[in-house]
Amino acid sequence: MIEARGLSKRYGDKLAVDDVSFTVRPGVVTGFLGPNGAGKSTTMRLVMGLDRPTAGTVTVNGRPYADHARPLAEVGALLEAKAVHPGRTARRHLQALAATHAIPDSRVDEVIDLTGLTDVARKRVGGFSLGMGQRLGIAAALLGDPRTLILDEPVNGLDPEGVLWVRHLARRLAAEGRTVFLSSHLMSEVAQTADHVLVIGRGRILADTSVAELLDDAARRRVRVRTPQPTALAEALRRAGAQVTASEDGGLDVAGTEAARIGELAAAEGFVLHELTPVSSTLEDAYLSLTSDAVEYHAEEVS
Repeated sequence: MIEARGLSKRYGDKLAVDDVSFTVRPGVVTGFLGPNGAGKSTTMRLVMGLDRPTAGTVTVNGRPYADHARPLAEVGALLEAKAVHPGRTARRHLQALAATHAIPDSRVDEVIDLTGLTDVARKRVGGFSLGMGQRLGIAAALLGDPRTLILDEPVNGLDPEGVLWVRHLARRLAAEGRTVFLSSHLMSEVAQTADHVLVIGRGRILADTSVAELLDDAARRRVRVRTPQPTALAEALRRAGAQVTASEDGGLDVAGTEAARIGELAAAEGFVLHELTPVSSTLEDAYLSLTSDAVEYHAEEVS
């Protein structure tokens, strides 16, 4: 379990993490989402003790990371896959890590097999593709058979088979009762892998909820309505506090109220409805809605 309470980190004038509190629980995969510069990597570094917080605390399995006697058995982390000497082979890299943490060589062989590195284990890391480097980073994270996994962009550079492998691995580890905390910029992958999500923007937690609840909340924000009286119904909905946009095909896109409320209003005022459909949302829709005011740079729309 990872627990952060009032966690903040300031670099000069920039407050990278701003008084965040959250709990990452065992037995579920928790996705960590946010725009570039939102504070994701800084938060993960604070968890791992690589940066010292300006304020607040963060613990892993009840203690700060640095206080664990056998840290690799508590936490396995993939934060920077390229942090490997390019002249070493994959096996030598893992053996060196194992030797410094009293981990037997038999475990090195296990993680090499588990991560699909068997055929390249004796090759120098400097010649690895991005995807193979990611697999080696995951192998290192798994080396101590840890109770908690922290994976920063674990599918970066992987082919579709590798992405599927990471998805199944994360879910299997969570099913074993481990804590799995992963960040990704691939919304579709998080939607298929994570049970719970933390969304961060400008250093603050914007959402701490299940994937299902986040999608439900996003879906309730928009409803598709068709009626023979669109102008009159739009005016009635606006009076009731909804935001209404007319679409090119004559329908109405309604935000700020639920489908049931729209149906009740239409019935009470005598409007005929030909369609009343909550708009299904993807995790990307929900994420963009949450973070629309939290990105550092907005791209110009192309007409």
